[in-house]
Amino acid sequence: MKNPFQGKEIWFLTGSQHLYGEETLRQVADQSQNVVETLNAAEDIPVRIVWKPTLTDSESILQTILDAGSDDNVIGVIAWMHTFSPAKMWIRGLDALRKPLLHLNTQDDAQLPWGTIDMDFMNLNQAAHGDREFGYILTRMGIPRVTVVGHASEERVTARIGNWARAAAGISEARSLRMVRFGDNMRNVAVTEGDKTEAEIVFGTSVNTWGVNDLVAAVEEVKDSDVDELIEEYQELYEIQEELLPGGDRHDSLRYAAKQEIAMRGFLEAAGAWAFTDTFEDLGALKQLPGLAVQRLMADGYGFGAEGDWKTGLLIRIAKVMGYGLPGGASLMEDYCYNMVPGKEKILGAHMLEVCPSLTSAKPKMEIHELGIGNRHDPVRLVFDTDPGPGVVLAWSDLRDRFRLTANTVDVVEPDEPLPNLPVARAVWEPHPDLNTSATCWLTAGAAHHTVLSTQIDVQVWEDFARLAGVELAVIDKETTVRDFEQSLRWNAVYHRINQKF
Repeated sequence: MKNPFQGKEIWFLTGSQHLYGEETLRQVADQSQNVVETLNAAEDIPVRIVWKPTLTDSESILQTILDAGSDDNVIGVIAWMHTFSPAKMWIRGLDALRKPLLHLNTQDDAQLPWGTIDMDFMNLNQAAHGDREFGYILTRMGIPRVTVVGHASEERVTARIGNWARAAAGISEARSLRMVRFGDNMRNVAVTEGDKTEAEIVFGTSVNTWGVNDLVAAVEEVKDSDVDELIEEYQELYEIQEELLPGGDRHDSLRYAAKQEIAMRGFLEAAGAWAFTDTFEDLGALKQLPGLAVQRLMADGYGFGAEGDWKTGLLIRIAKVMGYGLPGGASLMEDYCYNMVPGKEKILGAHMLEVCPSLTSAKPKMEIHELGIGNRHDPVRLVFDTDPGPGVVLAWSDLRDRFRLTANTVDVVEPDEPLPNLPVARAVWEPHPDLNTSATCWLTAGAAHHTVLSTQIDVQVWEDFARLAGVELAVIDKETTVRDFEQSLRWNAVYHRINQKF
């Protein structure tokens, strides 16, 4: 996957004023640059932070924020009121703010010099004072932000800023993301539908449809030499069924799957799209429902939604961007079956074909099996078990007056027994706080059956993403009770109805 953080920046804005004199402002500049250097040295902040000259008046604040807003490489801004920066100076700039904001409440020295502290020291180091002024105006203007308190050298602080930076990258990706839908949604399914125009208004994402036979034409144009080269790559990466190998009885099926991958990749690149959908009810002249191609494209960072489910496809791409560089992966998933033995409750998740191999560190098996839907040739797919570890299962629902994201923290575990007869990639997880509470809350929230399973980023990144995007997030975790969750949904409904812009 291409590094989505490469070339991106976060601007560091320091607030002060001329009241304390030029010597104080020179110290402010030096100390704020020290903070930036400390943050840039932290391994858990994936985006370079760029220091900007100290802001001391309304004009410079406005111009700097306008510059950040017009620069596509800037994905967010961090603001620190080093000394007292009167908040009325910030009103015009904050009104023009179009990038995610983190309010950092810190200071240069972690420890007070108790024996030597004087008024000069307090006038210089009064972020405890100045940041409260800034927080007031942010709240009064209704500016969404993440607030982080602590010294820049603390791992807790840099980890928190790192999570916000990943969420800001997700917001940036959503605002420029394009989705290609090969055909329409699966017929008569409710939850995969949604308001594509509203999605572009809220997230900035463009969702459009192409005829499936446009893809068919691209498949037919693929050169055999390109297929040969790709199959050599398959042989290096996967354990391949003998009948799929060159000379095998079903090698032609693998060659067609490779053609699909090459054609889909080229189609998406030409469209400038990083997400796509298909559906087994609209395959045109395709000979297989794409399985292997979809899995490999997801592994390279593309988002995918099955059965025309564009919302899930977009979330997968956003999850992959936010989780880039971290161990684990993100994939389309679907809750299929429960293990309801008391004390051993688990969920078995999978899909017909399309689970991303980024979820495993093992060598996947490449197999071909019958697929009883779609009325096409048997498709090739990768089969594996997801690596154990913590994860988040997330769904996106359209509730008519707003979008809701629902997130459930989980522990991915090994299957209780091997699954030799299940011919698809899969994951088994224990949902928090337990299966009964998790499923009850999930159903109450109207959360979708197509989901994103991410084993890279924790729920805090999704909380930041939802806060910065201005959308609802309903979280089911270890502390959740059905009563409190239902009550929170009622309050959420009131808030989002009142807070609508139109």
